[in-house]
Amino acid sequence: MAPTISTEKVFRKRQKVVAAVDLPGVPAGTPGKVYYVAGVTWIRYHVLFENGVEISTLDAAQLADRKAWTKEQDRIARENLEAERSAERERRRQENLANLADGPGGH
Repeated sequence: MAPTISTEKVFRKRQKVVAAVDLPGVPAGTPGKVYYVAGVTWIRYHVLFENGVEISTLDAAQLADRKAWTKEQDRIARENLEAERSAERERRRQENLANLADGPGGH
């Protein structure tokens, strides 16, 4: 199956974006700015990333809006933190139940 390509303009010139996927010389999450939009049947973006790497002919699927990316990363971090806290609560609960069943140590 052939990869899909962007046929609609998603980003505009001077819009702040991030690399949504790892690109050559640009790890995912690296901020950048669109400096040129080209194409008629395939919309391509030319982006200058903050690490100094400039990449042209990027598809919209390879980029994400910076604000949306940040919100999504914050949501994921909150979910991971809640999962860690829940696991820790469950571990402590199991430990306390085991202590109740065995009785306090030293008696």
